[in-house]
Amino acid sequence: MTESYEVLVIGGGAAGLSGALMLARARRSVLVVDGGEPRNAPADGVHALLGHDGVPPAELLARGRDEVRRYGGHLTEGRVETVDRDGAGFAVVLADGRRERAGHVLVATGLVDELPEVPGLRERWGRDVVHCPYCHGWEVRERPIGVLGTGPMSVHQTLLFRQWSDDVVYLRHTAPPLTEEQAEQLAARGVPVVEGEVAAVETDGDRLTGVRLRDGRTVDREVLTVAPRMVARTGFLAGLGLHPQPHPSGMGEYLPAGEAGRTHVPGVWLAGNVTDLSAQVGAAAAAGAWTAAMINADLVQEETRRAVEARRGAREGG
Repeated sequence: MTESYEVLVIGGGAAGLSGALMLARARRSVLVVDGGEPRNAPADGVHALLGHDGVPPAELLARGRDEVRRYGGHLTEGRVETVDRDGAGFAVVLADGRRERAGHVLVATGLVDELPEVPGLRERWGRDVVHCPYCHGWEVRERPIGVLGTGPMSVHQTLLFRQWSDDVVYLRHTAPPLTEEQAEQLAARGVPVVEGEVAAVETDGDRLTGVRLRDGRTVDREVLTVAPRMVARTGFLAGLGLHPQPHPSGMGEYLPAGEAGRTHVPGVWLAGNVTDLSAQVGAAAAAGAWTAAMINADLVQEETRRAVEARRGAREGG
């Protein structure tokens, strides 16, 4: 059977649940479809989120789901396969064959972190292999940090992490050669540069101890930072003509959106990392709430337009 909702939210992370909460409180019929693969699952805690600093990611999402249900919102586990136009609304097909229908769709599926193909790197991801200084900097402060160069943002990442530790090494790996300006900046901040491609992450028991280069050299480190290639999860929108585009920063692929998350497809909205690759949990949640408010405003405007037409019709008919 096909259910029909005013808004279907795809993605049950911070952006999606925040949007669903706003819509449910606005007395809208809303369904959240979530695939159960949150990007921050490997992390011990969510940080820099006012009032919730250090809360485990799974606990934060569980609280959010309870809050959405409290106001009458619906949630279901599943993976969306396709979204297609269906009259004035949208037909949504899930991987298990279920079908849903909605007047508006809020896409908050986030992104996938594509890590460099370095043996041992992914196994430490979210623990002592990190990427965001504002998410993890405090936890790795004053420790020996190595920054794995992978792209155009790696030097910027190095300079940021230098704020949290005096012992930072830039491992150029596969990143572009340094410009004169970049070399001067790193030297001025006391950051040594190690040339050569990293072959593997070195560990001892359950802790990272450094990296091994292809020429056999080793560099002792306790923490590695890496800028992953971030790719928005949006394949199910292809039928609507919405395709990810290269991000201007070179960090990956995203779906551009206009004011308050509007896309060029009327009725399809975006919030969170799917359109803002650098948004932390707090920013993603705020974007979800703001976009949901704009969706509700559009619905109110449409309802008002129909009410005015019906009132005029009744007058003319009388």
